[in-house]
Amino acid sequence: MRVLLTGADGFIGSHLAEQLVRDGHDVRAIVLYNSFDSRGWLDSAPSEITSEIEFLPGDIRDPALMHTAVRDRDAVLHLAALIAIPYSYVAPDLYVQTNIQGTVNLLNAARAAEVSKFIHTSTSEVYGTARYVPMDEGHPLQGQSPYSASKIAADQMVNAFHASFGMPTTIVRPFNTFGPRQSSRAVIPTIISQLAAGKRQVSLGAVTPTRDFTYVPDTVSGFLAALNSDAGIGEVINLGVGYEVSIGDTFRLIAEAMGVDAEVVQQTDRLRPAKSEVERLFSDNSKAKRLLGWQPAYDGIDGFRRGLAETAEWFTDPANLARYRTDVYTV
Repeated sequence: MRVLLTGADGFIGSHLAEQLVRDGHDVRAIVLYNSFDSRGWLDSAPSEITSEIEFLPGDIRDPALMHTAVRDRDAVLHLAALIAIPYSYVAPDLYVQTNIQGTVNLLNAARAAEVSKFIHTSTSEVYGTARYVPMDEGHPLQGQSPYSASKIAADQMVNAFHASFGMPTTIVRPFNTFGPRQSSRAVIPTIISQLAAGKRQVSLGAVTPTRDFTYVPDTVSGFLAALNSDAGIGEVINLGVGYEVSIGDTFRLIAEAMGVDAEVVQQTDRLRPAKSEVERLFSDNSKAKRLLGWQPAYDGIDGFRRGLAETAEWFTDPANLARYRTDVYTV
């Protein structure tokens, strides 16, 4: 297909861009404009991949550019967003402008271009703390941070365009994706990068919340399954492993995988406000399996251990670790 990918310079987006090219798709990639002409993580992608990508520097907040971006595209994969929860406490207006208005700009452009598929990226954060587990797509939505509230609104706009205009939309809702290239604002890179830098007292926030961690190749395969199937049109679909683990146990599994003896030191500025902390996330992925034929390759405790080991191997490469500031808290 002729695909437009937004957020191609980011963590999941760069992995997805590479796989789209390998699968033979014609990829136009929006990367956030900057004066360094950086393409984010795609700067380090193999030249045989990047030479096949049409790069479009810009910003999804620019409605005119979005009309240019979707021209002659068959499908849109929309991953661009502001995602850091702590920064959403600092700059909530920016999350509204990017995550909500940016999504509407892209929806309007895609509708005008009559694309055959619009795949939108949600997040498990829209569910808030679990009211029941496993959490299916009918779980109540709870905006416990400005970030999650902005993503709820974006999701609802996508649903509205499907209901109002018949747009062929699919909302993919990943749970906690991890893997190489992830920002150190996320907990697994925070732990691994500190241990890789030689620290044996690792600074973290709350360690009791649980998460459903999905290794990035599985998240990418979920997006591709949605792209290659019409069964998900008009649907919201979880992409989670269906395995729940606490942050504290995740720390112990990482230390074990890296062969180090370390301890956690709780740092107060890493704690979310009490009512904003999502205490439990645990997915029901049966819909993705049923509609898309998606099955995570890294599932259960064994899959989680394998994903952690591969992620740690990437981070401990000195060239990769040098990209991270292990001595400061990344908001």
